[in-house]
Amino acid sequence: MQPSAAAGPPPASVWPTVAAVAIAIWSVGVTVFAQAGGWLTDQVLQASGLPTPAVVWPLIAFGNALLVGVPTMLLALVPRSPAVRATGRAWLVAAFALGGFGLLRAVPTVHHELYLATLTVLAAGGAAGLRALRRRAEPSEAEPGPAEPGPAEPGQLQSAQAEPAHAQSGKADRMVAVLLAVAAGLVMLLPWWWVGALGGAVETALAVAAAAAIGWYAAELLPRRFWTAIGAGPQGRSAVRTILLGGTVAGVGLLLLAAGIGQPGGHLAAILVLPPIGYAAAAIGWAADRSSAPVGVLAGLSAAGPLALLDPEEVSLLLAIGRDVPFWAAVGAGVGLALALALGVGLGFGLGWRRAGRPPRLAGRPLRWVAVATVAVLAVAGAAVHLAVGQPGLHGERLFVVLREQADLSDVPRGTGPQARDERVRTVFQRLVDTAEASQADLRDDLDGWGLSYTPYYLVNAIEVDAGPALRPWLTRRDDVDRVLISQQLRPLPATVEPERGDQPAPRTPPWNITMLGAERVWTELGVEGAGIVVGASDSGVDGDHPALADGFRGGGDSWFDPWNGTGTPTDNNGHGTHTLGSAVGDTSIGVAPGASWVGCVNLDRNLGNPARYLDCLQFMLAPFPTGGDPFADGRPERAPHVLTNSWGCPELEGCDLGSLRPATEALAAAGLMMVAAAGNTGPFCSSVDDPPAPYTDVLTVGAVDADREVTDFSSRGPAPDGTVKPDLVAPGADVLSAMPGGGYAALDGTSMATPQVAGVVALLWSAQPELIGDLDGTARILRQTAAEAGTGGGDTCGDPANLTGAGLVDAYAAVQAARSNA
Repeated sequence: MQPSAAAGPPPASVWPTVAAVAIAIWSVGVTVFAQAGGWLTDQVLQASGLPTPAVVWPLIAFGNALLVGVPTMLLALVPRSPAVRATGRAWLVAAFALGGFGLLRAVPTVHHELYLATLTVLAAGGAAGLRALRRRAEPSEAEPGPAEPGPAEPGQLQSAQAEPAHAQSGKADRMVAVLLAVAAGLVMLLPWWWVGALGGAVETALAVAAAAAIGWYAAELLPRRFWTAIGAGPQGRSAVRTILLGGTVAGVGLLLLAAGIGQPGGHLAAILVLPPIGYAAAAIGWAADRSSAPVGVLAGLSAAGPLALLDPEEVSLLLAIGRDVPFWAAVGAGVGLALALALGVGLGFGLGWRRAGRPPRLAGRPLRWVAVATVAVLAVAGAAVHLAVGQPGLHGERLFVVLREQADLSDVPRGTGPQARDERVRTVFQRLVDTAEASQADLRDDLDGWGLSYTPYYLVNAIEVDAGPALRPWLTRRDDVDRVLISQQLRPLPATVEPERGDQPAPRTPPWNITMLGAERVWTELGVEGAGIVVGASDSGVDGDHPALADGFRGGGDSWFDPWNGTGTPTDNNGHGTHTLGSAVGDTSIGVAPGASWVGCVNLDRNLGNPARYLDCLQFMLAPFPTGGDPFADGRPERAPHVLTNSWGCPELEGCDLGSLRPATEALAAAGLMMVAAAGNTGPFCSSVDDPPAPYTDVLTVGAVDADREVTDFSSRGPAPDGTVKPDLVAPGADVLSAMPGGGYAALDGTSMATPQVAGVVALLWSAQPELIGDLDGTARILRQTAAEAGTGGGDTCGDPANLTGAGLVDAYAAVQAARSNA
């Protein structure tokens, strides 16, 4: 029996569609897991003090691309369905972009401008290559078209006769579609104008260029033949098929593309924002006869938000507590996601879902003027949002220029005792200033000639220049310049970060750490509380109104400096500084030396710093100056504090190299200021005492022990990079109770908590025996000789137990007794 002539073609197999769905789920899952997991790994390594090897991110990108590329290649080659093959081709090209662009993350985040420039070139080159390949293939690979001609239905004949008029309006349709895409892209930028902030001028220009190149690549990723193949189907279903199916397929491709753009951290926002714009792009493109221009414009503008207005270095777990950059980045991406979905629904409903058959004409004059007006209104709205509730202006990184000549302080007399120490400070200050003034003269003249603003320093002979990477080659080639570092700047936030607060009351008796050190016995049995000694604290600030600290502030107009925010009185926007200073000099039984006075400086803003801000505070400690004064001309070396507590370190992430602050600590030591510094919280890894100033030999470096006198897991271990045994000593650093902003108290962990207690012990020593003031070697020797035994925790001793505990646990009572007996 012969088959009926009226029988249609055999039904298409459903398995290619099932395979496409499975591959989509696989591609999205693998990509999200790889990119988010890679970022978390990167952050954990940073928090542990371990650098992320440059090869890690390229390997992640290559592995991600390979796992996605193999199945998508099969999808592009095997099925017969034009729609499925077009889907496979789009995802395969996106996987190539993920692998290629992801290689650029080998560029350190500190060199963001170089990354953006390279991304621009690679994305534009990739887009141009895709266009050339497509044009070469088009003559032999025709776009999917209508089936072989047969008996025409009346409606079909009418559509065919109308085709010439529709074709004539195609160009105008595409122009209006581009305007609609620009409007949609401006909507996508609105949350970033609110929560974000621009970097420097060069960085911003490169980010815009990179976004434009990404947009071009997206247009070539999803060309007209892709939309034609996706939209092929029975008359009347084209809009639904193109917008729903095409938007979903485009979203997967855009997710793969987004996974390759942006530095680690910033790319997570792009992964969230770019995929859902596929629906809006599909709706606009379908209405413009399946044009690829809208998806390019919309993708480029959507990518511009994270690229230009989000600093990837600040999308960090270090800032994840409170409403800092990670919070606002999540807000921006979340709002962007909601806007993208709303645009997809609105444009799909307005342009396609209420219509059947051929796309609506966009070329009519009213719609054209509406599109132009909408773009203008949204552009003004974006500017208004940025100026009114955003963070306007440019906030780029600066250059920290270290000069070749550094002051020679080797012959400064090293007298001890109050008067001799004061004379040492004056001598060191004057020599440092004279050296800086003489050696910086030519460079300052040239910078003045360029019209560039700058800040000179003397403690390290250096200049911070308000300029970007374009000036770096010129500075580096100068004979008077040793090296040029990046001085990281924090971009402002939409709202002030609230400081951490304490929820515990003041202790009625001295906490365990005070008792372990024997400080209480020094107060009660030896009658020494630190009177006459001034402790200088460089940290996130100090709550000067806290009852445990208010009475100890030295005052006098030159006892507080805030180079970050310019506050005129002691303030703490974080809580860390209040806690650390409380452990050094706080009363209500929390401070080791409650009778000592204090001065303060803000070198950390939102828990981050840079070489210049660290140096601002160290200079202030050497020669305090009145608020608004000139450190060179108005410095008062006779007002220098005696002991400096420093619970911070300057890693490469913030712009420092190993030698950045070495001249500063050498000068402070020559002046007779005892500098006590935290070892760091990057244990239990060996050789993790590596962030300046902790590794320096002229710094008293402190590790942390717990209540059982065992070194904590987090306490950084030695040896230092030069082989020096570090830390020098250990002190209680786990569950240490101290002051917090607002008048409360809290228990915190860290070598940050141990360090101020050692500074407090030095204050007790020098108060009990003033002849030791300025005698850094003699003081350190007493502390080492009287230290109690501390346990290594049973772990790796890093070649020598001293690389975990130094000389042992500081004993304030034994040290003060020894100082008095040796007098």
